[in-house]
Amino acid sequence: MKITVAITGASGAIYAKQLLFKLSNAPEIETINVVFSSVGKKIYLDELNLTQIDLPKKCNVYSNNNFEVSIASGSNPADAMVICPCSCTTMAKIAAGIGDNLITRAASVMLKERRKLVIVLRETPLSLIVIKNMETLTLAGATILPACPSFYSKPSSVAEVVDTVVFRILSHLNINHQGFKWGE
Repeated sequence: MKITVAITGASGAIYAKQLLFKLSNAPEIETINVVFSSVGKKIYLDELNLTQIDLPKKCNVYSNNNFEVSIASGSNPADAMVICPCSCTTMAKIAAGIGDNLITRAASVMLKERRKLVIVLRETPLSLIVIKNMETLTLAGATILPACPSFYSKPSSVAEVVDTVVFRILSHLNINHQGFKWGE
């Protein structure tokens, strides 16, 4: 599988980091295309207390201004795309059909090609406008998966709390994982 992971300017870089690590270790993943928004890159560095971005194996990083890569075209889209974390602004652009950068263009491609698009919204509270955008994208075929951790597994660390969301993302991508599943 070829997966695109977009990282936007919402808080929640730890979700993206854990997701990229788990995807890179999944045997069914061939390539991970990574795109940072400009604010997403700053927040990733700040929240993770990094001076430079160091991504796991299988990751190819593309500029958010580069429309000359495969994920910008319906003739060669990724198998799935996850926007994690996703800001309300990015979600609004996608809902309105605005493909003014690689993240929003790649998301539009996923919708038009009927490929899996998972939007990990990480903002709260939600205005009616945001809820309507969520409705629009759900009707268009996207999965809205807010970064709402669960506590069924009795997590004992921040990393384990984060994993409750990351494992849900992996489940929606049909990627095998050893994370908590209700009833097991």
